[in-house]
Order: sequence, then structure tokens, then C-alpha cells
Amino acid sequence: MAQYKILVINPGSTTTKLAIFSEEGLVVGESLDHTGEEWATRFKTVDQLPFRVAAVEEFLKRNSVEPRNLSCVVARGGLLRPVKSGTYIVNEEMVKDLRQEVGGSHASNLGGLLASHVASLGGIPAYVVDPVSVDEYSAVARLSGIPDLPRKSLLHALNMKASARKAAVELGKPLGELFLVIAHLGSGFSVSPCYKGRLTDANNSNEEGPFTVERAGTLPSLYLKELYDNIQDPKKLKTILVSESGMYGYLGTKDARAVEMAARTERKADLVYRAMAYQVAKEICAMAATYPESPDAVVITGGLARSSVFTGLIRERTGFLGPHLVYPGEDEMGALAEGALRVLKKEEAARVYPEKEVFEV
Repeated sequence: MAQYKILVINPGSTTTKLAIFSEEGLVVGESLDHTGEEWATRFKTVDQLPFRVAAVEEFLKRNSVEPRNLSCVVARGGLLRPVKSGTYIVNEEMVKDLRQEVGGSHASNLGGLLASHVASLGGIPAYVVDPVSVDEYSAVARLSGIPDLPRKSLLHALNMKASARKAAVELGKPLGELFLVIAHLGSGFSVSPCYKGRLTDANNSNEEGPFTVERAGTLPSLYLKELYDNIQDPKKLKTILVSESGMYGYLGTKDARAVEMAARTERKADLVYRAMAYQVAKEICAMAATYPESPDAVVITGGLARSSVFTGLIRERTGFLGPHLVYPGEDEMGALAEGALRVLKKEEAARVYPEKEVFEV
């Protein structure tokens, strides 16, 4: 049996997570902190590539790993064009789109670029798995109510798909036979029906759905115009909506654990914390209504899933839907390695970017 050795790359805004995985699991891993590096704050995302490349090469040297001895390299997918879920070959078209930031600027865009560099050194394949631009929406899910404003898919696909696979194992059924409602609860919240393996709807975590620890979620549309008229700065408005609203806007902190503790004695903290759970529960119930059958399970994952208090507040309102499976945290590195392994073992075929399909209900 072949012994696979996989390099996993997961770039964040101030970190680069690197790991070597085998079939058995993690061999070695590091999280490189770039907070003190001048380039991490002064350079645009794509211009950080040479510095990140150096960090990856140093990691390989420290661990005596030659690129040519790797089975493949896999990275977190960036803001790409809409694609179906799966493991994608990093090709010239993808590299071009990542460099040009066709979907916007984000640290995850560096993942495919770094993977491409390592692959060129070792003559090995490079992949990305389930980027945030995964789009498996049904036709009816795309309509917003304004013809020129279609709803767009943007969700935490990597962790949600990995959690769906865990749920399928726990429920003892193939994923393609299940109807799940999955709630990813991190700094952003993504809630989606996973119907027969496809994420056919979702709240765009930057624009819709529950308010989160820092995001506004769905807002009254006429008030949004008033807010813009008062600010007159699109970038500032986006900052307010995506990183200065939600729990932070009400309480001045993004630390959900601190708010949970404060909620024991402070009325406002208690109200905001319960309201956030209330809105998550509403979104779960809405997504459960997207198909004319009861879900097999509700799956709750992400950082806030570590809180039994928060998940308990949700379950008070969603328990009638069926079993609840809680998978705390998110193992992005493991999910990336598993996506690459499925291709290496020929359990699924690697996809070629760009690829797009629309699924009917």
C-alpha cells in the first residue's frame, strides 16, 4: 500500500498554518505567527506571496521534507469563481484568478498560489478543497425578490462539508441519502440545508442571516439606505456591517466566552447572547423548511459549538426538528488533508477549475 505524505497549507490574515499528514493523520504541524512582521500589515494580500513562500520553504527544511517526496500539496481555497463542492486541481486559470483577486482580497487567496509554488518545486499535484465560493444553490434559492440582485453563495463550505461527512458516519447512512441542516458558528455564521450531499441554500455569512459576534446579518432594507446616506463611504459601511456589528456592536467585545459569563449577572449581555442564539435557531428552522420532509439531523459546528450554553439555547427552539449532532471547533487542516486523500485514493475524481453547475430543487 502506498504511504501518502501530504503538505497542507492554510494561510490566515496574520498566520500561516502548515502541516504534514499521512494516511494515519497529522505527522507534524506548525502555526507561524506573522503579527510582528512588517510585510504582514504593509503589503496587500497578493504582494505577501514571496514572504509566505519563504515561510513554507523554511518549514519544509526544518522538517527535512523534500517537495519531490510529497504525494501532493493541498491548500485552503480562496475567493474563486462559483464552483461545485470538491477537490480542485490548482491550474493556470485558478492561479490567474487568485492573483487578480476576482472574488475579492482575502488571505485564503494565497493558499492556491503557495500550493502551486511547492508543486512546481517537486513536480507534484496541487489541490484546493471546498473553497468558500462553493455554489450548489437550487434555482429557487437564487431569487432575492429584486431581479437584478440574485442571491450569491458564500459559506464556510470546507468545515460544513467535513461535518456533513462526520454526521453521515454517525447516522450510519450515505451522505447522498441524508437531509441535514448544518450551522457553522464562528466569527461568521453559515446555516445551510445539506440535501443529498449538496449545500442548496445558505445565508451569505457577510450579508444575511443571524447577527454574529461581529457581523450584522439581515437588516431592514430601508434602514440600510439611511445608514449609507449618513456614512457616504462604501468601505466604512462594509467594515461596520462585517466586523463592527452584531455582539460587538451591542457590547464592545468579540469574546463570546466573556459575554456568556457576563450574561449570568448582566441583563444586557444576557439579552444579546440569547438574541444571537434566537436568530441562529430561526435560521435553522428556515433552512429546515426548504424541503418537504423532516431533516435527519441538525448539525452544529464551529467555535461557538464548544459552548454547551449557546448550543443549549439553540436546541430549546430547534429540538423538535430531530437529532442534534454537535462537532465543536473546525479542523480545517484535517479536512484539507482528507479532501486530498480522497483523490489520491481514487475515491473521488479531482475537479478542473472553473466548474459550475446549478441544481434544481
